[in-house]
Amino acid sequence: MAESIQGTKNADRLLFGAVFLMVAFGILMVYSASMVYAFRIKNNPFHFVSRQMIFAAVGMAFMIVARYVDFRYYRRLTHLLLFMSLAGLIMTLTPLGVTVNGASRWLRIGPVFFQPAEGAKISLVLWLAYSLAKKKEKIKTFSAGFLPHLIIAGVLILLCLAQPDFGTAVIIGLITFILLFVAGAKLGYILGAGILLIPAAYAVLASSPYRLRRIEAFLDPFRYRFGVGYQISESLISFGAGGIGGTGIGDGRQKLLFLPEAHNDFISAIIGEELGMAGICLMILVFCIIVWRGWRIAVKAPDAYGSYVAFGISALIALQAFIHLAVTMGLLPTKGINLPLVSYGGSSLVATLFSIGMLLNISASRPVKLNASKTRAGPDMSGREKGVG
Repeated sequence: MAESIQGTKNADRLLFGAVFLMVAFGILMVYSASMVYAFRIKNNPFHFVSRQMIFAAVGMAFMIVARYVDFRYYRRLTHLLLFMSLAGLIMTLTPLGVTVNGASRWLRIGPVFFQPAEGAKISLVLWLAYSLAKKKEKIKTFSAGFLPHLIIAGVLILLCLAQPDFGTAVIIGLITFILLFVAGAKLGYILGAGILLIPAAYAVLASSPYRLRRIEAFLDPFRYRFGVGYQISESLISFGAGGIGGTGIGDGRQKLLFLPEAHNDFISAIIGEELGMAGICLMILVFCIIVWRGWRIAVKAPDAYGSYVAFGISALIALQAFIHLAVTMGLLPTKGINLPLVSYGGSSLVATLFSIGMLLNISASRPVKLNASKTRAGPDMSGREKGVG
């Protein structure tokens, strides 16, 4: 492509402001949700929030670095990053993996624990963006434009299921289909693959009695309140206690050792209790601003690769936020999914902030067309590249 990037313009300030606000809000809510539990297990109410502040500082540093690194530089690292992600996921299944609550999702380097799956999601987005931009003329073909992407995503999904991590496996599958659709892959291939995956998903669920019990608890949570439905029942009680205006920050009752994972997978239940549905709606509004700015950056990106990266990152944040909120509100079966930028956890926070740094870099990139007749624009909102038949 006869196109280069020369100079930069201002990065998306609204996106940066919304992200900064959400991170600060997350630190506040992690403290509120975790202080009683932290005092009980560590004799220190600041244990989790102090760690979250460190994670936020590291994540912000990564975001600033990514903001000033030309996003197209990651093209050179695409295969290396994908290989490292695959290796990390495989290592979790070996004695090197750290098992917590029956799931081997973590690796440990010294005192630091991290989840390779968080990096794998970003690596997949970068690889899909690289491959889809490279194969744009062949994207409608099955053998070159559809099947290879499905195979790579399938390998990552199988490795996640082996941990087991059903939630991340679902997100990887959805992100793959979303980017294929945006790139202009045939809708019939996408729908056909989705239909074929239904019996596979059923087999995964049916093979696990615990997952089946979670579905039963999802259908009637209070029937199983003191068993597998305990978390979702307590979460619904939390939202109900908050009402419209909430009980006030710090005054929630469910965090008093009633709701497990209150500072992590169910933090939005604490937000719903202490800030009410008004607070939840304001938080959703900020997430909508982040996703909207991401999609806007994708549409205005200087090339197809940047567009796909921006679409993928934005969709990743939107999916995780939606699934987290749907689970805590009882709209989906219970599954451990962090609320991006808000929930406690270093791997998720650092990976998300790094990816937002890439968004900021794309938003600040100014294309200089050296040969207008040979230059192609990025994909439009319909999912088809301008100038491509």
